[in-house]
Formats: sequence, C-alpha cells, structure tokens
Amino acid sequence: MKNKSLVSIDDYSKEDYIEILRVAAEFEKNPVQNILEGRVVATLFFEPSTRTRLSFESAVNRLGGRVIGFTDSSSSSVSKGESLKDTILTVSNYSDLIVMRHPLEGSARYASEVATVPVINAGDGANQHPTQCLLDLYSIQKTQGTLENLKISMVGDLKYGRTVHSLIMAMSYFNPTFIFIAPDELKMPEEYKLFLDKKGIKYEEHTELAENIKDSDILYMTRVQRERFADPLEYEKVKNVYILKNKMLDGTKDNLKILHPLPRVNEINTDVDTNHKAYYFPQALNGVFTRQAIMAKILGLK
Repeated sequence: MKNKSLVSIDDYSKEDYIEILRVAAEFEKNPVQNILEGRVVATLFFEPSTRTRLSFESAVNRLGGRVIGFTDSSSSSVSKGESLKDTILTVSNYSDLIVMRHPLEGSARYASEVATVPVINAGDGANQHPTQCLLDLYSIQKTQGTLENLKISMVGDLKYGRTVHSLIMAMSYFNPTFIFIAPDELKMPEEYKLFLDKKGIKYEEHTELAENIKDSDILYMTRVQRERFADPLEYEKVKNVYILKNKMLDGTKDNLKILHPLPRVNEINTDVDTNHKAYYFPQALNGVFTRQAIMAKILGLK
C-alpha cells in the first residue's frame, strides 16, 4: 500500500482491507501519535463536506501533521479557470498526500494519474467513496465481530449513493447477502448487480422498508441526495420515501446495527437515536481511526 493512491475500493485487496482494519484498531487504542510530524496533507474539497473533511483533518492533527487546502472551490484558482490538472500538479509540490472530493465521476482517478504524490479519493460524484467504505467495514466488524456471512439491508438512494457502491464491492469478499430497498427511480444500478451475479453473491430487491429488515445484521440507511438530481420535481417525489422510526425496529435482531454515512435529513427519525441499535454517530468517530490507518499505510509509517 505504500505510496499507492486509493481511488476505488477495488484498488486494494481483501488482505489490504484486513490490514487497514487491524491498524485502525491500534489507532483507536492510541489515536494521538507524532508519526506525521513534518508531513503535509492537502485536502481539496470541490464539494461541501463535514464529516469526511473534518475527520481527515482530525486524523492528521492527532498524528502531528499539518493540513493545507480549501473547502470551497470558489476560494481557489479553479474559480479563475485553472484546470484540475494544474491544480493537482501545483498542490503536489506543497504536500506529501492529497485528499480530494470532486463532483465529477472519474476526477479522482485522473488526479491520481497526474499527481506526483499519492491521492485519496474522498468521493467523486456518484462513483466511489473508498475511505467511507473502509470505516464502514471497521464499524461492521467492530459491532458484529466478523465480516463474514452477514445480511446487509441497504435503503434509499442506491442509484447515486457512492457509499453503497463501494461497500458492495468490498463486502463481496465476505459472502454477504444483500437486501436492496429503494424506489424504482433509485434502484441499484445494473452494473453493480452484474458484479454481484459474477461473484455469486445473493441479493434481493424490494420497495418496502419495514418488513424487509427483520433478519438483517446491518441496516445501512442513505439520504436521497438533492445535489444528484437535475430535475427538482424528481427529487421532491422521492425525498421522503423511507423514514425509519423506532417502532419499526421491534422484532429485528438484537445484534442489528443501523449505519448511515450522514448527513441525515429525514430518513432516520430522531426517536431512533436512543435505541442501542443506532450506530451512526460512533460510525462517524470510527472514520478518524480508519483514515489514520489509511494515511499511515500509504505513507509507509505503519
């Protein structure tokens, strides 16, 4: 993994995942170290972000490194017409590692090809979000004690949801069963279902929420993303199609954990927050330890 960019979750192997989770567990026990002292990490966020950007910055700061970058492309030379290539080549001169979020699919791959330092994809459009996927794996392993043979329900925006796309690819190594719950407009794209078919991974598709989560080990909720819709009327039609309420968890497995990449809008009622099955806020904290592990492995420090 040393000096290797992380653009898509399939850039890394099953063994790489397991190693990152092992190192993340070490960082959870001891998150404040100085192994990044003298190192600079550039965070280039062409799209808004709270958890991903702040957890990366927290991870760097706790390891003694420094962060440079921008949180809005309008405050960078992109607003003057600078190309992505020129931005990446310039920032490569100032940093040891680049973390980038961009609205265009394929932008992170392109950045990794022109950069002179490793690039971590913090989300490129509706394509991939590999570091979220790895923190999801860490959260699943931590709560279930295993990654093997789990039943995982994915709910909401499965068409544009880059987090579920990455998670499907990573979990395919661990013999899961997937339950896809989405309206017709937001169904899982055919390419991911073909991927599962080739791997021999079982999945079901449904449009109703409550009756299709009873046997699940993981319930992965997603927000319907306004920013992915060109037509506001289409967004309005599906934005509140699924709302998880506490009473809907009656009869579900005791080990069930509810994950969400956040931000939450209306898809999880606040009455779920006090249920022991709610895990989305600890999941966000796990992002710090997992991203510490990813950066440490890429920079050859662990």
